Amino acid sequence: MRLAKYLAHSGVGSRRACEQIVRDGRVSVGGEVVVDPARDVDGSEPVNVDGEAVRPAEALVVYAVNKPPGVVSTASDPQGRPTVVSLVPSDYRLYPVGRLDIDTTGLILLTNDGELAHRLTHPSFEIPKTYRARVASAPIRRQAIEALRRGVVLDDGPTAPARVRRVTADTFDLTIHEGRKRQVRRMCESVGHPVRSLARIAIGPLELGDLRPGAYRRLSDAEVAGLQAPSAGSTGRRAQASLP
Repeated sequence: MRLAKYLAHSGVGSRRACEQIVRDGRVSVGGEVVVDPARDVDGSEPVNVDGEAVRPAEALVVYAVNKPPGVVSTASDPQGRPTVVSLVPSDYRLYPVGRLDIDTTGLILLTNDGELAHRLTHPSFEIPKTYRARVASAPIRRQAIEALRRGVVLDDGPTAPARVRRVTADTFDLTIHEGRKRQVRRMCESVGHPVRSLARIAIGPLELGDLRPGAYRRLSDAEVAGLQAPSAGSTGRRAQASLP
């Protein structure tokens, strides 16, 4: 693991802040000052910041969850509604990566990795999310699909072009990389096809697959690396977040 990432996982600061701390000569590895944030460390040598030892507080984990309807995408809820975090028994302090509306189902991630959560949710990274929408006023009109592919104008401004694939006469898959409130529902309504049901089926290269509603599983290191990779937004074959 690179030194700056090791420090970030130890709670020293953000990755960028930790890179600067290293460059400032405040970090030693095995008793020697290191100024290269990309220096590899494996935990076998003591790492100190300003003379104080640091170690990652806990392992970083990511779970895929198939959120059922009626479950809120938060760690706790003052109204006492079930939360996605309550679906995953874990010794780690988990929190959801982004949100799904209470009536939207499908793939959501839980993690204790703040850096990964930032990458997957910040608009600058343009991580695509794919939704399967069953809509009213079938059959879906070609003009509606073309409008979504160009981008539509909502009350908070125009959207970026979406990738759209018709599945059946009343269902299509819509891929966007923005994260506005109820965006997919508003986009569909704007082209004359209000949503009847909506499920997120992919985040970047990770697909929901056959994970049952309410079920979860921990992602492998390879799947997490795929979410972190610069190519996470590619349209190639995606990994499956299905049960073994």
